[in-house]
Amino acid sequence: MAPLPSPEPFELLDTVEAVDVGKLRFERNRIKLPMGVEATFGMIRHPGASLAVPISDNGQVVLLRQYRFAVQARLLEFPAGTLEEGEEPLESMKRELGEEAGYCAAKWDVLGPMLPCPGYSDEVIHCFLARELTPLENPPAGDDDEDLEVVLMSPLQLDAALASGDEWLDGKSVTAWFRAKQLLGL
Repeated sequence: MAPLPSPEPFELLDTVEAVDVGKLRFERNRIKLPMGVEATFGMIRHPGASLAVPISDNGQVVLLRQYRFAVQARLLEFPAGTLEEGEEPLESMKRELGEEAGYCAAKWDVLGPMLPCPGYSDEVIHCFLARELTPLENPPAGDDDEDLEVVLMSPLQLDAALASGDEWLDGKSVTAWFRAKQLLGL
């Protein structure tokens, strides 16, 4: 997997406005692009996130059906979460897998980073494959504002749901599933 692209220099001329909302920062910046053109861009600054594709010992894929306010619908997603300050991506993912799905994993493979929305955000999501899962007897409490349920599917069921459009998966989950399938030889 190729590393993230190297940053190209730009000149920040002015931050016209900025609003902090929780861990996110919304900015409108006036910049000079590398080719010399001046422009104004809206941007969401994000601390980064982690995502895992959990696969049970019997080959079931562990997903979440999660309510997402922005689209007012429940989507299938893999467990994921925002990095806490100073937290390493894998440590974040281990915490999130327990909180959201109620599992811990003994084997972790790196699926690589991804840029989910580079047109308006600097977010980097670090993707992992989680295997040798053990259900937690007393999973830690998740976030109060998360409305989710754990869903188990076979890889064939997940592929069929993606192909038919009967289930909506978010982009980060589709990308991570594609990468996981390559590693798993599916």
